[in-house]
Amino acid sequence: MSAILTLNAGSSSIKFGLYAAAHDPEPLADGQVENLGDAAVMEVGDARLEIGPADHGTAVAAILRGISPFLEGREVEAVGHRVVHGGTTFAAPVRLHDDEIAQLEALIPLAPLHQPHNLAGVRAAREAFPDAIQVACFDTAFHQGHPFVDDAFALPRRYYDEGIRRYGFHGLSYDYIASCLRADHPALYEGRVIVAHLGNGASLCAMKGGQSVSCSMGFSALDGVPMGTRPGQLDPGVLLHLMGQGMGVDEMTRLLYHESGLKGLSGLTHDMRTLLASDAPQARQALEYYTYHVRRQIGAMAAGLGGLDALVFTGGVGEHAAQIRARILDGLEFLGLSLSEDANARHARKIHAGPLPVLVIPTDEEQVIARAANGWLRRHRM
Repeated sequence: MSAILTLNAGSSSIKFGLYAAAHDPEPLADGQVENLGDAAVMEVGDARLEIGPADHGTAVAAILRGISPFLEGREVEAVGHRVVHGGTTFAAPVRLHDDEIAQLEALIPLAPLHQPHNLAGVRAAREAFPDAIQVACFDTAFHQGHPFVDDAFALPRRYYDEGIRRYGFHGLSYDYIASCLRADHPALYEGRVIVAHLGNGASLCAMKGGQSVSCSMGFSALDGVPMGTRPGQLDPGVLLHLMGQGMGVDEMTRLLYHESGLKGLSGLTHDMRTLLASDAPQARQALEYYTYHVRRQIGAMAAGLGGLDALVFTGGVGEHAAQIRARILDGLEFLGLSLSEDANARHARKIHAGPLPVLVIPTDEEQVIARAANGWLRRHRM
């Protein structure tokens, strides 16, 4: 019997999932290692284990020990990895050998805060599971094939040819939502759907026939709607101004990735629950800014699609923050979007009161990775 391990490696944590290899992989366990560095901790099932000092290699070795009770005689024969950036080359999951890893390392300048940690997880998994198939799944792949008008910036054409273009992200989440629509709402799947993936990172994707035609995130994971600590859409003149005042790349990176968004606007926190519970006027303003810009993005994408057949909320905020969903939908009645307050408060899967469906669908990026790894495993056996 075979098992599939999924890894989502970040700078300070690794999320993982264990699956039984099957036609559709069956979940066996999941967990994460947090606080990589001096005092790492692993959660798997109901257990919480102190690891101590740990890098990615140490963490993957601990994960191997942690999943052992759940294997029940199975052997990990495939490991699937979330890799943020696939550039223009990788439009689908790929089996990793030295050449593919070298190509992904060359893309580090396009995702400097994510790609190195993703690849550290790959290297650790190759060492821990030397005989397993290693498969990379890309956040950018779902958005390959956008029309030129949704791909390019109005810069000299040579920059587009050099890879400075709108890649889009959160593709694994959007891939999963598309699969749910295909299975449970086939008519909507064929239509014009906007999916709002709202979490600490946030983006929206316009789909037609289950395919991405536009994403609010662009060249990087900074663009689009405001997020927990990232600003979203920003006039590049602001950056020129800050550079003119002497702000360097490192300081600007810290500002844009870690100090902006809800955290920067409120001056308090990026945590949505804390902001919703706060009476501070800055918290109220931050939430008004957030919901306004998500609402505006929905309107823009509906125009790009030539109409709208459904709206889907997903991600931690999209799935659990009823007040945020209500605030976003307030004012979108002209698109046919209106809310059932009771269904929304109950976090029902269908929360609309008007003619257009408004759905809440929990995302499962790990399942997408497991399916891709499972596909490569079955191919290997043929």
